[in-house]
Amino acid sequence: MSEEKFALPRDFAKNVFNDEVMKDRLPSDVYKELRKTIDNGEDLNEKIARAVAHAMKAWAMERGATHFSHWFQPMTGITAEKHDSFLKPEGKGGIIMRFSGKELIKGESDASSFPSGGLRATFEARGYTAWDCTSPAFLKEDTAGVTLCIPTAFCSYTGEALDEKTPLLRSMEAISKQATRIARLFGDEDVTGVSCSVGPEQEYFLIDREDYLKREDLLFTGRTLFGAMPPKTQELDDHYYGNIPERIELFMKELNEECWKLGIYAKTQHNEVAPAQHEMAPVFTTANIATDHNQLVMETMKKVAKRHGLECLLHEKPFAGVNGSGKHNNWSIVTDTGKNMLDPGKTPHENVQFMLVLAAIIKAVDENAVLLRLSASNPGNEHRLGADEAPPAIISIFLGDQLEDLVEQIIETGEATSSKQGRKLDIGVHSLPNLFLDATDRNRTSPFAFTGNKFEFRMVASSMSIAGVNTVLNTIVASVFRDMADKLEKAEDFNQAVHDLIIDTLTEHRRIIFNGNGYSEEWVKEAARRGLPNTKSMVEAIPSLIDDHTIEVFAKEKVLNRTELESRAEIQYEKYTKTINIEAKTMIDMVRRLFIPAVIKYQTVLAKAINEMESTGLELECSMQKDLLKKVSSLLAAASNQADEMENMIIDAKKLPEGKEQAEAFNTKVAPAMTELRESIDSLEVIVGRDYWPVPTYSDILFEV
Repeated sequence: MSEEKFALPRDFAKNVFNDEVMKDRLPSDVYKELRKTIDNGEDLNEKIARAVAHAMKAWAMERGATHFSHWFQPMTGITAEKHDSFLKPEGKGGIIMRFSGKELIKGESDASSFPSGGLRATFEARGYTAWDCTSPAFLKEDTAGVTLCIPTAFCSYTGEALDEKTPLLRSMEAISKQATRIARLFGDEDVTGVSCSVGPEQEYFLIDREDYLKREDLLFTGRTLFGAMPPKTQELDDHYYGNIPERIELFMKELNEECWKLGIYAKTQHNEVAPAQHEMAPVFTTANIATDHNQLVMETMKKVAKRHGLECLLHEKPFAGVNGSGKHNNWSIVTDTGKNMLDPGKTPHENVQFMLVLAAIIKAVDENAVLLRLSASNPGNEHRLGADEAPPAIISIFLGDQLEDLVEQIIETGEATSSKQGRKLDIGVHSLPNLFLDATDRNRTSPFAFTGNKFEFRMVASSMSIAGVNTVLNTIVASVFRDMADKLEKAEDFNQAVHDLIIDTLTEHRRIIFNGNGYSEEWVKEAARRGLPNTKSMVEAIPSLIDDHTIEVFAKEKVLNRTELESRAEIQYEKYTKTINIEAKTMIDMVRRLFIPAVIKYQTVLAKAINEMESTGLELECSMQKDLLKKVSSLLAAASNQADEMENMIIDAKKLPEGKEQAEAFNTKVAPAMTELRESIDSLEVIVGRDYWPVPTYSDILFEV
């Protein structure tokens, strides 16, 4: 009998041990106690854990599960899991299926085998995974079977965070506590907590898997290290929002169904700007769950693509010369009474609480600009940030005409008396409705843009976890909220104190507000005049993790201590060094083992043709062939020499102390050498006959799907 076809809404979250399942399967007293832990952060006792584990196991086994896994997010940027079966010896040669409360709550992993930045040495192996009951358990289904996955935090034997989830959860508690103070100051006494809500838009490329397997650079690094531009790419803007090819639609259909089974609110899908590029966007949810969901989305994209003979590329710049991929992180804060603290309302000039929250975020971004830039960075994103592609490396905030006008009114006159409103747009066709416009336009060149009731942080790398960026956002905003609440709670005249605090904050930090074209050279000059940092490299940004200001803020909010921050800085240096090292060695390997032999074959054929022409007395007619052979030989010699020089650069860089010095060497010496080597090979690609070229070209890859 064939499997029943997927159907909405019936099958939504069918693989999730969510609130509905818990309410149905847990005794009412157990369910209520568990909800207290989830909603209020109360301690979970072992008796409750045992009951939950029993119900979770029964539910999973009914769906075919034989194994469970503590699913966690180490500082590799991807997820990790170790599978254990429910099987236990019965004692008489038989077995029973058991899952204890202890197994649910706590697991153990080899902490020294994951990035730790020196927190765990090889002989200090123990690390623990701890159940995060605020993110529901789920089932992973594939051809190998069904596994119960339990979202967990990952920490060392000595208590330091070794993952992405733990700091995120701490930051969520920090912003909840401080934002609740702000809400109560404005009379909302019913607020007991505030959550950060996130919606990450995910961009990606889909290419034919056969082409992918023929490219060593794609296999080892996720991007093409060589590749000449084809005659056409995205200049006609004909791919963006264009008709989705049927093969891609089938992929998207299966992706949606797999996501929906996992309770992921997959909502929007479309072609993106570059050929072979697409986007998926979900509905907003709590930051912790949104992070878990986004990790599952990326994993599911990879898995589903292979079923369709495709390969999903999540690298930020898999193809030079066309748009790369980002992950727009839409962030807002919402009280447990349902109020979005970033909603300005219809008359924002009268919404004092909103203006205070806005001022706090402006201050937080201005004071932590380099740290924010780093939080959105990985080695792949270096090809986008500061490289004439959205968004620029200079952090600025777009507020739009309405809010910028309010800020100007407040700074110039001490108060805002009116708000710019939207208007009706008459399209000029009677059969079409008049549209009511928003009060402000959007700005896609801004790294951090206000978009109605949220901020869209557009810099985030497409392949990275959103945990880090939201940890930073939550922490820096919580810190400013704390300082503001400290002042306002002591104020004798609250209204006057709020008024003065908003004016002072906006006046001091107005430099970060910019509504113009973030791509323009004029903005680079203007940003320098304003004193805004233009951090061109991820390596330059890493020290912001361990400067005195960051350490003070993160320690005060109890998100990361000095040791944990220092370890993360070491991991970032190491990640950059290893990534560039792998890319450079892959380039050298491809040049020596693929391109040089292929070009020599072409040279041999060309030289033979020249000899044959000369032997028949046509030496005057073969000048073009000689010039071509000379050009090819010159480029090939240059490429060979560049590969040799780059290999020596790698050797020299590795002699330096690990960490900052090695990373700087790979950034300032090896990376530029990679660009030069690429230019030589790409120049050869457009000369050498297609039959001789050893790898699929951009024309083959970007336009075949």
